[in-house]
Amino acid sequence: MAVSAVLGGVLVLSACSGEGGDKPNASETSKSQADVDAAAAKDASKARIAITPKDGATNVGLNDATNVAVTDGTLTKVELKSAEGGAAVAGKIAADGKSWKPDGALKRSTKYALAATAKDADGREAHENASFTTVSPENSFVGSFIPDEGQTVGVGMPVSITFNKPIKDQKAVQSAIEVNSSSGQEVVGHWFGSQRLDFRPEQYWQANSTVTLKLALEGVQGAPGVQGVQSKTVTFKIGRSQVSTVDAKTKQMTVTRDGAVLKTIPISAGSPENPTYNGQMVISEKFKETRMNGATVGFTDDDGKGEYDIKDVPHAMRLSNSGTFIHGNYWGSDSIFGSANTSHGCVGLNDAKGANDPNQPGAWFFDNSLIGDVVTVVNSPDKTIQPDNGLNGWNMSWDKWKAGAAA
Repeated sequence: MAVSAVLGGVLVLSACSGEGGDKPNASETSKSQADVDAAAAKDASKARIAITPKDGATNVGLNDATNVAVTDGTLTKVELKSAEGGAAVAGKIAADGKSWKPDGALKRSTKYALAATAKDADGREAHENASFTTVSPENSFVGSFIPDEGQTVGVGMPVSITFNKPIKDQKAVQSAIEVNSSSGQEVVGHWFGSQRLDFRPEQYWQANSTVTLKLALEGVQGAPGVQGVQSKTVTFKIGRSQVSTVDAKTKQMTVTRDGAVLKTIPISAGSPENPTYNGQMVISEKFKETRMNGATVGFTDDDGKGEYDIKDVPHAMRLSNSGTFIHGNYWGSDSIFGSANTSHGCVGLNDAKGANDPNQPGAWFFDNSLIGDVVTVVNSPDKTIQPDNGLNGWNMSWDKWKAGAAA
């Protein structure tokens, strides 16, 4: 046993001496590397950069999903580019140097590379990189909306949002949308099918109020595998209150502004064969001149041509999606206004060809009307217009309207 121990000692000494005797053993090597690592860590920047989204993320939103933040330091440079080498995306480092975000929306179906640099209090730099891919059109939805930012509209103008894809989870989408009025009126949304959502109060908007629409749809799942990509706030104004009542029986229109009668205008409504819809209709578009062809709304002759084709109808304002307008009429006899209903369902006012005579009733009404003003037709032999035919949800009771909100 003693011999073995001696021999063992010799073996150990042999391995640690001789020409290679200045080499460290395994324990010393480990200790030296630890010292190196500790020294490197001690000299490293204390700044910690966090990039959102995480490296390798896919289906990233376009608006608020990308940002950079730093703790124990300040950002000095952030660069975001498409991975294919495109131009840098504009963005700003916050005044305190603690965060960065892009100035605007990113592009869909694009791979981006982000590189960030920060310094700590001692000037030591830290670096962080990430790459990610934004959501594709197939996996995202957007909503087009009216009114527009800053627009002044009439008291009947609803907030109407049309989505480019069917919405399956209507509750999730509606919960991410807010519509508020400075008047304090309760505002409720109503779904017309799977792609249209309108908002309105019980009664017309209060005159001279301000309405705010907030879309917080970024990342909201509208349907399986389909998410929203909008984050936007829109503010618009409600103007004076103007509601005009067309009496198809007396063939007169009474224009009421802020509760007082402003003007009474003779009209010609739809003929007995093609009566005008009854109901509250909101002006949704205005055209100084436009073409009206009967073939586009189903009025055709035996040859399939439009029963009428007027290329320069003056002062036309749309009241329905199905072709109802209130417009100037220069081709009819002056005697029909106030005495006969002769149109294919529109409401006609006396006017001049070329839309250049401001003294004509058609021109006056056009100049004194806003998008969102209400034209109510009464005493027509036709039915009441459907609430989704144009911006005409006012023809639905408040109880039914609220029942159409997402459950």
